[in-house]
Parts: sequence; structure tokens; C-alpha cells
Amino acid sequence: MGLTIAYIIIGIYSTALILIFMYSLSQLNLLINYLGYKKRNEEAPKFNLLDPKEIPFVTIQLPIYNEEYVVERLLDNIAKIEYPKSKLEIQVLDDSTDDSVLETASRIEELQKTGLDIQHIRRENRKGYKAGALKEGLEIAKGEFIAIFDADFLPEGDWLKKTVPYFKDQEIGVVQTRWGHINRDYSTLTRIQAFALDAHFTLEQVGRNSKGHFINFNGTAGIWRKECILDAGNWEGDTLTEDLDLSYRAQLKNWKFKYLEDVETPAELPVVISAARSQQFRWNKGGAENFRKTVASVVKSKNIPFKTKFHGVMHLLNSSMFLCVFIVALLSIPMLYIKNTYGHLDWIFEVTSFFILSTIILFVCYWFTYKSIQGSSFDNFVDYIKLFFTFFSVALGFSLHNTVAVLEGHLGKRSEFVRTPKFNINNLTDSWKGNKYLTKKLSPNMILEFALMIYFLFGMYSAVPLNDYGLFPFHLMLFLGFGFVFFKSLTSKA
Repeated sequence: MGLTIAYIIIGIYSTALILIFMYSLSQLNLLINYLGYKKRNEEAPKFNLLDPKEIPFVTIQLPIYNEEYVVERLLDNIAKIEYPKSKLEIQVLDDSTDDSVLETASRIEELQKTGLDIQHIRRENRKGYKAGALKEGLEIAKGEFIAIFDADFLPEGDWLKKTVPYFKDQEIGVVQTRWGHINRDYSTLTRIQAFALDAHFTLEQVGRNSKGHFINFNGTAGIWRKECILDAGNWEGDTLTEDLDLSYRAQLKNWKFKYLEDVETPAELPVVISAARSQQFRWNKGGAENFRKTVASVVKSKNIPFKTKFHGVMHLLNSSMFLCVFIVALLSIPMLYIKNTYGHLDWIFEVTSFFILSTIILFVCYWFTYKSIQGSSFDNFVDYIKLFFTFFSVALGFSLHNTVAVLEGHLGKRSEFVRTPKFNINNLTDSWKGNKYLTKKLSPNMILEFALMIYFLFGMYSAVPLNDYGLFPFHLMLFLGFGFVFFKSLTSKA
């Protein structure tokens, strides 16, 4: 390997490491914000929902698309929402193209007979996908406030009573609640998804919101002020994460968001890796699309402070960290050989220990979010250590898949909104086998994921003749991560 090539590899590798380190520092700052906020006890002005004059009209929107397995559960649960019927309407925004439409229509008719104002709204085409459905429903919505729930969410009966009062503050445009997980312990896959989402819904959402930095409506389990949606330019379907897009446009127009960590809205996690793949792809590509669309507006804005701009940029770059991680992983084996070929470059490897420090920072940050939900006992800490490294390995295994999504997003390649299939799985005895919405084709990335598994096996082997085991744990996690994703992807076709 020539010295020039070695320097190029070192330059790319170091740049990716520095970006990861900056991201970890932003997470550390959010942890400090989070811990500081937990010590405060503030009370916002609230509507008095016991006074009929103060009860505002609310519209609940339920965007669905081919949800045969969960639509009945969704409708039955929403019918239990505790709110005056004269002040509530429910829009079932049904873009389905299968027989679930008939089941949905039948159940809605039954609920209408109970006096519930619930409408079955159908479109001629899926233009704009979920964003298009929400926008079309908004045109006829009677509510001053618009609550949105995806098909796999099961809000508690008092959900509106806990969220609507915050809109007494006229500057608040959105109230977002924390996602819960009804099938957290179904499998290793669901546990690591819950682990990652819990970090977002504690550390990140609270850490940003507590200091007035931009947060995002999470697409569901939140409620908008209708005026805010319209003032921000309404729903747009030009990205795969319309929720993040509208959130930033609203906050750039000075609307405030309120995040309620203590209000949990249970939902179902994908139990099959192909479903998790489609969800991850949409979220990560959508994040990159929104960076491309919005970052200039954030940086140029004159009405937000520098620190809010910094966290906004890092937030929009969130999914792009997978690209940085994948670059570091891919180049780590050449770096191992560079280190043992050019002795005078040893100092560089002291500098690139950023990755270890970044991992330690994330380990500390995620522990605080984990213990806030699971508890802080010694047994919980031991469980946390195992779960953290399992999560880390599988996240590395997803890095190729998510890197493709991020690159497509940054390059402006358009793709269809692929919804995540739902299963109605709550416990270990339920099975996903036979779900008709599961994709039948293998991802072409799987071949590369298998090749990468072998590549990082070679990385572990290389430690022996070189007598350099510094990167061995990293290569082991990469080997296990890509192996997990590859073999789970194979078995999910059964």
C-alpha cells in the first residue's frame, strides 16, 4: 500500500471519527440538559377541561394503509378515548387497497351507532402518501387541535385530558408524548429497537426541548394546533419523514413544541427484520432528505441562537452518522495494516482514539435513559451492559443498509413511501408467520452484508499475525452485527 493511499485512507477515516465524536458531544450536552431538567418542577398554564366553555374541539386522525391485523384493535381503542363526544371527531384516513377496507367500514358503522362522530375517508389515489392523507383530512377537519395516531398505537383513555390542556399557551403548536412498547421483550430485535427509541424519547427529546432547541413531532402519538400546521405550510410529501419536515418549518416560524416524557403512548414494535429494515430505511433516508431540504434555513435563521442551530444541524445529521460509522468500519482493517506498516504514523492512532471516547460517552448517556425507564438496580445495570453491546453490534450490522438510505436521501433520489407492516403481536405465543404484508423478496444488500461478515472475520484474524488486538473487539462486534442482520433476514422469509 503506497504512502499516498495510506494518507488518503487516514484522512477519510479521521474525518468520519471527528464527526462521530462531535455527535457524541452533542449527546453528552443533551444528557446534561436532561439531568438538569429532571430536577425542575415547572407547571404550564392549562385549559380547565372541567369547564365546558374551555373544552376545545379535537379531531383525531388515523392514517391507515392495509392494516388488516390491527385495524379493529385500533378503532376499538380509540373509541374508548375520554372526551366529550360533542367536542370530538375521528377521521379514519384509509388509503388501503385490500379487503381490510370492508372490515374497517363495517367497524366504523358500528361505532357510529354509539353516537361517536367517526368518518371513513377514502381517496382516489395515494398522492403524497401519509402526508397527502393527513392534508386532505385537514381540509374538512372540524377540530381546533389535530391528534394523530398510527395504526399500531394504543393511547390510554385519558390521553387527550393529559395533552390538550397545554395548548392554553397560545405559542404551543405541538404536544408530543413518549412512545411505549407493548412487545418490548418479544425478541432480541424488539429489545434493541425499544432501547434505541427510549434513548430518543428521553435523552434527545427532553434534552432539546428543555432548552428550547428544535425537536420533532414523531409522526404519531402527538397533537397539533391546526393553525400551526397551516401557518407552517401544511403537510408536504416530498420527503419520507413528513413529520420531521413540518416540525422544523413550524419551529422556524417560532412555534413552540411541548414534549411530555411522563405521558406514555403504547405501540407495537416490528418483530421481523424485513419490517425493521423498511422502517429504518424510511427514517434514515427521510432524515437525510430533510437535512438537504432544511439545513440552510436553520443555519441562516436570524431568530434562533447558535446553540439551537448547532443542535438542529446535528439533529438533521442524525441518520448520517450511519455513513460515518460505516466508513470507519470499512477502513478499520486497512488502518490496522497501515499502523503496522508505517511505524512513523503511530501518533495518528493515538488521535483516532476518538472512537473509543465516543463509545464511552454514548454508553454513559444511554445508561441514564435506560435507568429512567427500567430502573437503576445492579441487575438492571448488568442487563444494560449486555443490551448496550448487543444494540451497538446490531446497529453496526445495519450500517450498510442505512448508509444506502442516507446516500439516496442526500443525493435526492426519490422513492416510494413503504409502510411498516403491523402484526398485532403482544407476547411470545403470538406468531408473525403468514403475515400477508411481509415482503417476499430478499434485499440485494444481504449479499454485501454476508461479504462484510466475512470481511470482519478476516479483520479479527489479522490481529493474530500482526499481534495487534486493539481493533479486535470492534471487528468482533461488526462480525456479529452483520451476521445477525444477514441470518435474521434469511429466516424472516420463512
